Amino acid sequence: MFKIFLEHQWKEFWRGRNKAGSLAAKIFMMIIVAYFLLLALGLGFFMKQILKDVFPGTEPIQSFNGVILYYFLADFLMRIQLQELPTLSIQPYLTINIRKKVLINFLNGKALMSFFNVAPLIVFLPFCLTTIASSLGAMATLGYIVTICSLILFNNFLLVYTKRKANDNLALLAGGLVTVLVLGALDYFKIISISALSNLLFQKIAQYPFLALIFTGMALLVYRINTKFLYSNLFLEEMTKKEAVKTATDYPFLNRFGEVGQLAALELKLILRHKRSKSAIMMSFAFVLYGFFFYKPEFIAEDRFAMMMFAAIFMTGIFQIAYGQYMFAWQSAHFDGLMANRINYKNFIRAKFLLFTIAATLVTMLTMFYGIMSWKLIVLHLVIYLYNIGFGAVIVLFFANYNKKRLDLSKGGTFNWQGVGATQWILGIPLIALPFLIYLPFGMNNQPFWGLIAIGLFGLITLSLRELWVNLLTKLFSKQRYSIAEGFRE
Repeated sequence: MFKIFLEHQWKEFWRGRNKAGSLAAKIFMMIIVAYFLLLALGLGFFMKQILKDVFPGTEPIQSFNGVILYYFLADFLMRIQLQELPTLSIQPYLTINIRKKVLINFLNGKALMSFFNVAPLIVFLPFCLTTIASSLGAMATLGYIVTICSLILFNNFLLVYTKRKANDNLALLAGGLVTVLVLGALDYFKIISISALSNLLFQKIAQYPFLALIFTGMALLVYRINTKFLYSNLFLEEMTKKEAVKTATDYPFLNRFGEVGQLAALELKLILRHKRSKSAIMMSFAFVLYGFFFYKPEFIAEDRFAMMMFAAIFMTGIFQIAYGQYMFAWQSAHFDGLMANRINYKNFIRAKFLLFTIAATLVTMLTMFYGIMSWKLIVLHLVIYLYNIGFGAVIVLFFANYNKKRLDLSKGGTFNWQGVGATQWILGIPLIALPFLIYLPFGMNNQPFWGLIAIGLFGLITLSLRELWVNLLTKLFSKQRYSIAEGFRE
């Protein structure tokens, strides 16, 4: 049956309407994956020397022990954003004589065919088979290999289960990201040490290799939970059931905005019901961690905001960047229906502004925990927040009027190039470059806080002129709507 399933998917790909575009995207991704696998291979073979350079004065095996759990925490975060669920058009097979066990085994097996499952083997196995084998012996090496393979499987099936559950309960995914965020913060502030814990665990595995079976048991447990979940939900009625028709009053806080609130509520439902749009929310949560890579103590102490502004722009404005760059295209499947309805175009544009403002406000509030590091970061985030909801929202909606590529919302966003055009790349230039240009003269004159004030004032001014932007964007949309609709029909 596995062979038949693969043949069906092969035929589905070659008979698809956008075969040429899909083939080009797959070839491009194969080149990217091959490049990163070669990098991983080089990292694996030179791991010993790299560890000596990064951790001078520490034995390579001890350094290696300390980074393994770090790697798999980072691996899980990367999987959340980049690894897609294994897909198969299940519905046609449920009505014929094929056991559910076969379908589930195919889905679980396909989940293993991922770059994220191959990369750690290429990175860690060379070090295990050379340095660890020569220093600690064959049994300890076997313990390391079993543990690493078990952690790969654990992350793989935990990610698959979490994403499937998140389709029904987005709070579950948010809770997982917050948990990882808290662990990272505790380690950053030296409250706990993931490195010390990792080193201790693998020291024990080196002494008692049979302890590796604990991790194997964890992987099997998650596999079993994932399989049980599929068994419980793999029914035709589960695949085809519709939600009851709801109204905008599902989000009572939007009612106060009248028709604008209703339109925003409808779009919020669209976001929460489809894979690709939902990934914009997932990305908003994931990018909250971005500051840990950019907010260095020396940058904060020396008020070097230019070195930290890029992260602030992305964290507070990631939703309008990830979601807004395809604005109007999210509604491409029913865009003709929207245009045929009696919709006030000004309210249609206002609803987009409202959605951006709500999302930016929530994410900015979430990033306030960086104030533990320094009050300066709170100021930075608030200033960039004003910039994003003021000027950023305007520039995103301006470029949206020139995006005429249709989107398939049933497909995930990872490595999906459908809908990507020149406007997505051009959009980033003014959005990211302008706050740096405003800050530059103040930074060069050693007046960093005046630079932040200038950015904040610019954001407030553009925010206060929102009705002007609404009028201008409505005129532009009215002029472009027919060509946009024509592009969405292709």
